[in-house]
Order: sequence, then C-alpha cells, then structure tokens
Amino acid sequence: MKGTVLYEVRDGVALLTVDNPPVNPLSDGVRAGLYEGLAKAEADSSVVGVVLTGNGRAFIAGADISEFGGSGEGHGLAEVFKKLEYCSKPVVAAINGLALGGGLETALCCNYRIASNQAFVGLPEVNLGLLPGAGGTQRLPRLVGPAEALKIMLSGAHVPAKKALSLGIVDSLSDNVVEDSITFIKEKAANSESHPLVRDLNDKVIEARGNENILVEAQAMTAKSRKGQFAPGQIIKCVEAAINLDDFDEGLKKETDYFIECLVHPQREAMIHIFFGERAASKVSDVPKDTPIMDIKKAGIIGSGTMGGGIAMCFANAGIPVHIIDQDADNLKRGISVIEKNYEFMVNRGRITTEQKDFVFGLVTSSLDYNDVHDCDIVIEAVYENLELKTKIFKSLDEAVKPGAILASNTSGLDIDSIANSTSRPELVVGTHFFSPANIMKLLEVVRGDQTSNEALATVMSVSKKLKKAAVVSLNAPGFIGNRMFFGYTAQANMLLLEGALPHQVDQAMESFGLNMGPFRTMDLIGLDLGWRARKLGGMASPLHAKIGDELCEQDRFGQKNQKGYYNYSEGSRAPNPAPENESIYERISSENGFTRREISDEEIVDRCMLALINEGADILSEGVAQRAADIDVVYINGYGFPIWRGGPMHHANAMGLDVVLEKLAKYKDLTGSDVFAASSLLIELAEKGGKLTDAPSKDDRRERLSFEKSSVANNF
Repeated sequence: MKGTVLYEVRDGVALLTVDNPPVNPLSDGVRAGLYEGLAKAEADSSVVGVVLTGNGRAFIAGADISEFGGSGEGHGLAEVFKKLEYCSKPVVAAINGLALGGGLETALCCNYRIASNQAFVGLPEVNLGLLPGAGGTQRLPRLVGPAEALKIMLSGAHVPAKKALSLGIVDSLSDNVVEDSITFIKEKAANSESHPLVRDLNDKVIEARGNENILVEAQAMTAKSRKGQFAPGQIIKCVEAAINLDDFDEGLKKETDYFIECLVHPQREAMIHIFFGERAASKVSDVPKDTPIMDIKKAGIIGSGTMGGGIAMCFANAGIPVHIIDQDADNLKRGISVIEKNYEFMVNRGRITTEQKDFVFGLVTSSLDYNDVHDCDIVIEAVYENLELKTKIFKSLDEAVKPGAILASNTSGLDIDSIANSTSRPELVVGTHFFSPANIMKLLEVVRGDQTSNEALATVMSVSKKLKKAAVVSLNAPGFIGNRMFFGYTAQANMLLLEGALPHQVDQAMESFGLNMGPFRTMDLIGLDLGWRARKLGGMASPLHAKIGDELCEQDRFGQKNQKGYYNYSEGSRAPNPAPENESIYERISSENGFTRREISDEEIVDRCMLALINEGADILSEGVAQRAADIDVVYINGYGFPIWRGGPMHHANAMGLDVVLEKLAKYKDLTGSDVFAASSLLIELAEKGGKLTDAPSKDDRRERLSFEKSSVANNF
C-alpha cells in the first residue's frame, strides 16, 4: 500500500498525520491509515478529540490519480469519509498546506477546519475532466453558498487561506496550526457535546432554491472559459441537486452518478494525459538527475519590445531581478512604460496589491549599455527574427557577460548552433522560445544545441519552473516542434482556400473541433506580411500554399495590424468581420493555379488540418526532435490553443486509432496528390504493431538527427 498515517496522542488528543510524500494523496495506504487511526482514537477513552494534518508542505493534495479506473484496495474513500464524518469524537482538520480535491473534501468531513496562513484550498478536478466525487459538490455549497462554490469548482482555482477564511471554508487561521488545533479541539470537547457537520448546513442551499440566475451564470462562465468540456456541465448538475434535493445522501448519489460519467468520458483520459505529460516534459531523458543546477540570481534581457518586456515580467514575477538593455532610448522608455502599465492593470483588477506591484516592478531595471548585464547569470536576447542580427548581439554579449553565464536566444525557429558558434561558450547557449504575450502564455520551448551542456539545459529547465512555464525540450531543427507543425497546418488551410473553401468556413470548422482560434484568424493576428516580406527580400517566388496570402499582401492586406487581411477589423477590435471583396482574389488565384473551386465539407477541413499536424508530429518524434509524443501535445495545448480535452494532436491520433489515421492519409493523398499526406514511417511501423504514438521508441542518441541545413523543412522557415 502507498502512504501511511502516523498516529500519536498528545495531551489527550489523537494526532493523525498523513505521510505520503511529496503531496500526501489519498492512496490506499492513507485511506487505511485514516480509518484505522479514527477507530483507534474512538476506542481510546483517554482521547477527547482528533487532529488531522499532513506531513511536509501539503495537508492532502487530492486523490491518487494513478488509482483512477482501477478496482482499488482496502477501504474505499466513501467508507473512510463516513468514519470521519460520524466519528464519536470531534475532529479538526489542521490544514498545514495544500488541501486540494479530495484533500479539501476530507477537511469538509471534519467538524472544524483551521488553516495555516500559507495554506491553499480548492477543488480543481475540472482540470482533469472530472468533478469532486467525494462529496465536494454537496458540502461546499452548504458552506459557502452555491454561487461561490460553483466559481471555485468551475475555475479549478486554488483559494488562499485568507480568502478561504472570508468565505467560511475554514474557521480560523494560525501560524502554528497543529498546536493551535490541539488546543482548540480540547476546548471544544470540554465545552460542547455536539459538533457541526457540513452536511447538515442547509440554509444556503435552501435560500438558493428558485434562483435560476445562479445556474445560468455558471453555464455562461462554462461556455466562455471551458468551451467544449464535459465535466463543467456535470458539476452544475451536481450543485443543482444540492440546491433542490432535501436529502443530502440523495445528492451524494447524484454526484456519484455524474462522476462515473466523467470518469468513463474520453475527455478525462485526454486531460489526465496532459497532466502527466507536463510533468514528464520537465525530465530530459539523457540528462542525469544529479546534474548540477546553476543558481540564477539575476537575469538580463536584450530588447524592450513586446517579447523582451513580457520575458522580463516572467523573471520579476518569480522574484528574480532583471535588467533590460535596448540600444534605442525611446524604445526602452516605451517598453518600461508598458511593463508598468501591465502591473497597474493587475492592481486595478485586484490580482495584486499596490505593494506587490511596487516590489515586483522594482526588480526591473534598464539601460542602454551591454556591459550593464555583466553580472547576470542568464541573458536572453529577444530581438526580431534575423539570424545575422542575433549572431552580432551574441558576439557582443559573449564579451560583456561574465564567464559561466548562460546566453539564450528567444527565437521561433532560427539555428541555435549557428548563434552558439559565434561565441566562446557554445556549451552555455540555448534557445528559449517564449510565446507571446510571454508573461501570460504558459509554453516555453527550450532548444538544445549540439554543444549545449547538461548543466545549461538542466538549469534552464529548472528556472522555467520558477517562471511557472510548461517547458518542453526540442532539438535544434527548423521551427523546433510547435512552429514546424504549425507551418504544415496553416499550409493545409491555405490549400483548402485554393481548392474552394472560404476562411470563415475553415475557421468555424476548426473552432467547432475545439481550437481557440481558427487558422485564418490566427494568421491575421500574426501578420500575413512576415513571410511575404521575407520572400520578396530573398527574391523567392510564392510557394503554392502562400499564393493567396501573398496576393492579399500585394493589396496591402496584412491582417489585424492594418485592419484588413483574410477578414476586416474595426478600429480597436480583434473581432473578425467578413471580407467579401477578397472572394474575387480567391477565385482568380485558384484559376491561375489550375484549381476548379469546389464545395468542401467541414469533415474534410478538420481531417486535412489535423492530419497535417499528426503526420509532421510523427516525423518530429521519429527524428528525436521531441523526446516523447506527450511533449508534442504539451506544446500544442499550451502554445497553440489546441483543446485540452482532446489531449493534443498525438493523443488525438491515438484516440482515433493509427490504422484510421493511415486510412485517412491514403484517402487525402489520392484526392490531393500531395506528399503532405504521405504517411510517416513511424505511423506505419506503429500501426502494423497495433501500437500508439506513445509507444514510439526513444532514440539512443537524440543528437543523431538531420542537420539544420539538410532538414526536409528547412526551407519553410
């Protein structure tokens, strides 16, 4: 059995301490320990009350996810909670740290709750495609009211101790939570024969009866922030039962029914896949666990634009002093002003206090001289995508920055090895591809060059955790993981446009599939002119997939930046409006390139765009550019608006079945004649074995790969 519960008696109080490191989940051993500890306390006449707490930094941080779907061993959670709730002696939960999911549900079965000032509580099951299935949907509304309970459960947010006190989730706060809880429960045992049960607190749910606004507002919140997800609707149904059913146990039965529906739903598997995938991505398979980590005490940023300012905020938010360099005084002044306004916006929204803003913004300094980052432990260059310029900057940084410091380039696809070779420290050069806006977007692609040392890589992966990023390692190949796949995806969307589809149809089909934003809205946001200008500068002809986009640029339609691209935009708005004037351009370019425009179904749109992602992802995996299939999924969930409830493109391929993927690839290769749909050898190999992309073998040497220059996709970037 996993985990245990330590038992001791202090001054007539039984202290039960959950010991299942690192976060004390409710594994089978913990459940057994809780049940037996409670029974022991009840049988001991010298014990007047019980204190339940956790070892380390967590009280109980949830259920044991690894047990989901299994038969379970020993005492079930419902059995343990019944023992806890009906304990013959009063019980206080001494919430010493994280009390999440099943941890908070455990505390809600206790008579009283005292929390450390540093504790957090919450019911984040929705983030795993589940609902709180151990009474949380029935008890929390009785404690804080249905409306507030729905906000907590549908957001999945962690509630800090101070707010938990104001909501009534906990009864008091303490700096010495175990000792104060022992004193508290002794007083309660001496002065009261009855002790409150959350299940009996019906006033707030009865008060909510007939108030349809509570459920309507929850549904509106779900439609906006949890689009396409199954579990939020089930949570709302559970709370509706809590409001309308007189019998608490009937509500628990409803909760169990809805929980099982979530448990067997494919979204649950997809979202748990990403949960574990993000944790696995932080581990680099061939970097030893004992690799030394450099201490990053100060960071430098080169460039004060949108990316540079956003990256600087990431470090400041993590409490790491950061110095920004720009060679243009006006740009620097403007960039620092934007950072300050971002923090003021957070204050105005109540996300941080004025004092917090002053402290964090005070960590940001700036100047015009490269020598002012001489004492930084890591310096990140964040200028626009130009290899010659970046190489020049790195030569200057190599001379200005202290020996042993890491030099990183924020690039979306340029050759890290070429940049590294311009320095005397190529082993300390990495790529750090932040996504815009960097202070908000969670994804960070960490690019490993041929000479990048284990120490440098391990250090960047470690600091990414402090920056609260989902970091994924990529080898140095054009476009890395995300943009290499994105290129094929948008190219296929543009081919569909050539063949007869319209931008709004493609976007609607992909957004109905679950993406946050369709490909043409995305291209308008990025700017149609980026590739067009690069091709004109290099004297290159437009590739077939880019012909319509390039023609739009010739007509001064660059996207949102000038309010006209594939769509039209109103001043100050990002909402796309139809652009019927473009349709003659589509028809002309299609005709000039030998296409007879035809009706294209939404099914074909989704198939072709998704197959382009899946097939390229399989090649990336087979080349070792990505460590594992789940890494690719983490990239697409956190950086490209892919629906988390589908688990990412690689998980989606597995869910379809690789045999089905191959059938569809063959179908569209016959239809289009395009090599885009020539099946990856890895897909063929795995399908023949009845395997999945998660079964792809790891490369023994991940640096044995196509060179940057010879890569099959090098010319796309």
